[in-house]
Amino acid sequence: MTLSSLAAFVGLCVILALTPGPDSFLVLRYSLSNVKAGLSAGLGSSLGSIFWAGLVGIGLAALLEQSAEAYRVVKIIGGLYLVYLGISAFIHSRRGQPAHQEQDSVEAAPKLCSTFLAGLVSCMLNPKVGLFFLAVVPQFLPPGEASLGLTMLLGVIDFVISMLYLGVLSLVATKAVLWLKRPSVTKALERTSAAILTALGLGTAVSANS
Repeated sequence: MTLSSLAAFVGLCVILALTPGPDSFLVLRYSLSNVKAGLSAGLGSSLGSIFWAGLVGIGLAALLEQSAEAYRVVKIIGGLYLVYLGISAFIHSRRGQPAHQEQDSVEAAPKLCSTFLAGLVSCMLNPKVGLFFLAVVPQFLPPGEASLGLTMLLGVIDFVISMLYLGVLSLVATKAVLWLKRPSVTKALERTSAAILTALGLGTAVSANS
């Protein structure tokens, strides 16, 4: 791969990362609790890129693209999962404790393993990420050659770019919440992210039948 090709791929990855999607709203939602939760969700979502790169490398993503039924099933499952995350976030916001009760706030903070899995599963159930790799990666492979190693390397590059963006997003969101120090604002933002996740999930599930 030439330097110009690498720069072109990096640019495409940056565009993909900056495009608002479930991963961004998940990170924002968990960052309202603490920065570690947001970074954990971002790490899980970013690792999903490597998962899809692996599928593209061994040809399973091509099968997903060719099978309308398989694509529809993945979209429905992914949509329902986003709806679940959105409803869970809304329920959590209703159970939120006052900000001055520090111990209760710590106990109410989401576990890092659960936020990591939420980000990972959300990306793994997002076929649009797989189709991105399926459409883009072949353009950067040697002509007539399907290299799993190079495909995985491109996946790692996308992982790094995605993690950098989501990490900055998590830090900015957490700092903003700490600066405001208003529980009502935090709850409003949490419910807004819950509504967006639910809407994204419903839209994904409905579009699967269109």
